[in-house]
Amino acid sequence: MSTPPDVVRSAYAQLVVTDLAAARWFWVDMLGLHVQHEDAGALYLRGTDELTHHSLVLRAGPVAALDHLAYRVRTPEDVDRAEKFFTELGRPVRRVPAGEGTHGVGDAVRAIDPLGFTVEFFHDIARGERLIQRYDLHRGAQIARLDHFNICTPDIPAAYDHYKSLGFGCSETIEGDEHELYAAWMYRKQTVHDVAFTGGAGPRLHHLGVATHESHQVLHTADIFGSLRKEHHIERGPGRHGVSNAFYVYLRDPDGHRVEIYTSDYYTGDPDHETYRWNVHDDRRRDFWGNAVIESWYKEASPVLDLDGRIQPINDSVLDESAVQVGADGLGIVDNTGAAEPS
Repeated sequence: MSTPPDVVRSAYAQLVVTDLAAARWFWVDMLGLHVQHEDAGALYLRGTDELTHHSLVLRAGPVAALDHLAYRVRTPEDVDRAEKFFTELGRPVRRVPAGEGTHGVGDAVRAIDPLGFTVEFFHDIARGERLIQRYDLHRGAQIARLDHFNICTPDIPAAYDHYKSLGFGCSETIEGDEHELYAAWMYRKQTVHDVAFTGGAGPRLHHLGVATHESHQVLHTADIFGSLRKEHHIERGPGRHGVSNAFYVYLRDPDGHRVEIYTSDYYTGDPDHETYRWNVHDDRRRDFWGNAVIESWYKEASPVLDLDGRIQPINDSVLDESAVQVGADGLGIVDNTGAAEPS
């Protein structure tokens, strides 16, 4: 097998939205992302800490979906390595020359990975003004940067093996009593994850994770939506995850795309960093305080497009974590002894 591309980090996602004005209200006016560029059919957005052109593209289209996920690679030669790597896997591959793909992005390669997702690898990208200390522009959730992608896939071990082959480390897992793999968090940058896998029908995008600096900004986000009587956009939380230790709130945009406002994870850069393994029966894994996870969080997600813009067929999962009846993740009630009872 050829050398895989040297992935630096999760870099941007491109979502298809059916109403660009409504999407702008949610992502820009409410969450506070900065508009770096816009045209008649798309918005290019970034957080206050990001110096690259964008971390989120919202493209108008007839059906809400994930267009593609994108990873930045270390050198221009790694774009060539990505092309060769996925070609040798027998996957559909398309070269996207600079100027023919996403605005601001240089030469790139897009491929349908073994999990069914359209994934782009690029090195060159336009730069943006430094906004870190433009406090006059910080508003809404005060999003600092894109942190991670969370994807729904029916075969978590296959997802783990694929990203391991791309050089990703693993920070945390959720496992069964026989070490069945229900979920995994994998990284290239030195945080908990660049990509995570939620078991379920897929390929689908579960959520985009965007980082803010302080827990109070997560709470403030919920307060903003509540104050404007838009609380129905809040799906889950605020709360604290067991996995990753993150303080979070999950929101749904007008098209149903899910975003996690996220803070307080940890450093994973030591060469001997060990994977922390959660048992699937530990009801603190998805919410450290034991709060129940609502059914939509497990069952609903965004479809994904192939290289030609067609919706990918969805396959059912091998293991269903939400079927494990343990309070916070089993959609049931935990009694005083800690045993789960059906709701």
